[in-house]
Amino acid sequence: MTAPALPTLAIVIVNWNAGDQLRACLQALTDAKRTQFCLQHVVVVDNASSDDSLLDLPDDALPLQIIRNPDNRGFGAACNQGARRCTTDWLLFLNPDTRVEPEALDRAIAHLQSADGDPAGVCGAHLLDARGGTHRHCARRATPLRMLAHLCGIDRLTPWTSGYLMRRWDHADSRPVDHVMGAFYLIRRPLFEALTGFDERFFVYLEDLDLSERVRRAGWAIHYRADVRVFHKGGGTSEQVKARRLHYSLNSRLRYARKHFSLPGAVAIWAGTLLLEPPLRLGQALARGSIAQAGETLRAYRWLLRDLPACWRLPSPSVR
Repeated sequence: MTAPALPTLAIVIVNWNAGDQLRACLQALTDAKRTQFCLQHVVVVDNASSDDSLLDLPDDALPLQIIRNPDNRGFGAACNQGARRCTTDWLLFLNPDTRVEPEALDRAIAHLQSADGDPAGVCGAHLLDARGGTHRHCARRATPLRMLAHLCGIDRLTPWTSGYLMRRWDHADSRPVDHVMGAFYLIRRPLFEALTGFDERFFVYLEDLDLSERVRRAGWAIHYRADVRVFHKGGGTSEQVKARRLHYSLNSRLRYARKHFSLPGAVAIWAGTLLLEPPLRLGQALARGSIAQAGETLRAYRWLLRDLPACWRLPSPSVR
């Protein structure tokens, strides 16, 4: 009697100038145990890197494929591009600034294959920083009140203003959650395809939160696993472009509010982002004596103002 076939896994990594971090990420995948699954693809989608990221990759020990984009298509679009190469049972979207521990992938796949009760569509990992501390990254469902509290910096004051980031929970136990960070985002491939993948209107940031909201609405659970341990540097390569990072973050927030909130809720987030937050950010920068930070803030908002008409337009029904 033949043994049942192992579930199949594909890993998609979007790279932009990650350098040695990408090589360390791939080396950790090479060293990872694979007793619970068959690794069919590791797809690196490079968004026009200008460093040496793609040199000396360990392709002899991994089923590695590389897609080289002539320009930076954004995170969600590049993830979708890589996923289209794959026909596996599961898809793992993995940041290049991560390193999976040897048991991590086996544990995640084994859990999802055996999970009963809530149908599990997505699994997230226990993310660790360089000192071994826990990155408290899981989130509640975003609402206008929670998002406003977060942008105003009052989300830790009372339970009523508790933000969508679950910072008070130590992440020491496994449980269902509303969202896990896209640095390690394991999802059923048929579900990902049924939801038409990531919404490419989000260039970077909140595209994972948007996908989790659609996963939840489709009736699937999202599981956080404390025993699936992954090092995550955090900040990633976006540290290289601080003004752009702020611009993309604000842009994605406005798009998310317009897509998922009622009109009054969206207007509240837009008003907070465009009227309340700029003087707060500028005041903080000037209080620190950082003229450079103030200049980066002004540049980010100047770019954001240019984007407002596109941010207000609702997406097509195919990505809702």
